[in-house]
Amino acid sequence: MTVPAAPPAARPSRTAGHRAWWVALVVLGALVAAAGFRSSTGALLVPLETEFGWSRATTSGAVTANLVVYGLTAPFAAALMERFGIRTVVVAALALVAAGSGLTTVMTAPWELWLLWGLAIGVGTGAMALVLGSVVANRWFVESRRGLVTGVFSAAGAAGQLVFLPGIAALATGPGWRWAALVVAGASVLLVPLVLLVVRDHPADIGLAPYGSEPGAPPEPAPPRHVPGRDGPARTAVAVLRSSTRSRTFWILFVTFWICGWSTNGLIGTHFIPAAHDHGMPETTAAGLLALVGVFDLVGTIASGWLTDKVDPRLLLCGYYGFRGLSLLFVPALLGPDIHPSLFVFIVFYGLDWVATVPPTIALCRRHFGVARSSVVFGWVFAAHMVGAGVAASYAGWVRQATGDYYTAWLTAGGLCLFAALACLAISRSPDEQADRAPVDEAEVAAVA
Repeated sequence: MTVPAAPPAARPSRTAGHRAWWVALVVLGALVAAAGFRSSTGALLVPLETEFGWSRATTSGAVTANLVVYGLTAPFAAALMERFGIRTVVVAALALVAAGSGLTTVMTAPWELWLLWGLAIGVGTGAMALVLGSVVANRWFVESRRGLVTGVFSAAGAAGQLVFLPGIAALATGPGWRWAALVVAGASVLLVPLVLLVVRDHPADIGLAPYGSEPGAPPEPAPPRHVPGRDGPARTAVAVLRSSTRSRTFWILFVTFWICGWSTNGLIGTHFIPAAHDHGMPETTAAGLLALVGVFDLVGTIASGWLTDKVDPRLLLCGYYGFRGLSLLFVPALLGPDIHPSLFVFIVFYGLDWVATVPPTIALCRRHFGVARSSVVFGWVFAAHMVGAGVAASYAGWVRQATGDYYTAWLTAGGLCLFAALACLAISRSPDEQADRAPVDEAEVAAVA
């Protein structure tokens, strides 16, 4: 009779050098880099159009493909990590980003831009979306430590924009946009050995308990990659979507987050630099202003999370969307060749409000769909955010090409945000009875989330 080997003894989990922090640091680097890769597209629109003679609609369409693919990849990213492991998925994602960005330096046709920016970089960055941070926090940290770690991961988007965008804009207007693309590719490649060296799928893989566990606690066994006879994570994600669509709250969150993506990544993130350039502002100056949005986003995200614990999330969303809509209506009068106080005020306000909608939206997902389902439901709501961003990127590009300016695009975004503010008030205080929770295995949902 064969005696099964005993599990490896747990190493101390309450040390400053716990492997969880190194894993979190490398994953944070991947999230920051992914955010930087996505934000680089706005700084490269004008140089690409100048060299190849492509229209704003053509380049904006490639950004649309990128944002839509990014958003639709995100809900299934956890499924990919469950099936193939965190390290494998992140390495593959970085390789896709490196290939997509590097090959743009030899492209000659618009379809190649769509393929590289839209598909390769879209899938690569989508696999390193917020769900990656959520999975790492859940596996490597005990419950009492996950809030801080998840908050830091959530701020990675702003940090990526802050770190990469000014440098990419400077390269694009100096040595040339190809240098900027190669920097993105090089940064992706440099992260691959760090991921291979440091990241593991579970603490138990190296005989550790999650950080924050009691001293001497045994490592938790890693769950199997695939359980025969049980629906996989991807099917479960689709089942959660199907059951959630019976809820009015889901559709309100879905539509309002679609508008959130329209008014942030799709319009400001993609078109602020070229719009400011149309008014005589240097691209590097506009990129610096957009980076400031990232700085104030850090403050706004933390403050919004604190407020969500104390104020009705519906009212917070109403205020966020309402003030964002009003501010967008004034943008056409604020842009010019120089930075003046009113434009700086807009940048500060928009930075504070950039992803302030995320904490109350997640709170409403948790309230109306339960803790186990909330991450998966938010994954689909987040997909709507990026699809809205993609539609806005193309719409604003079409408006610019058809009319010669972005005036109609600013007014459209402002009106949509005001509509979203009113829609949030229609969310009920208590969970919707229409949301049918029975058909989905809660344990399986929790494993995916």
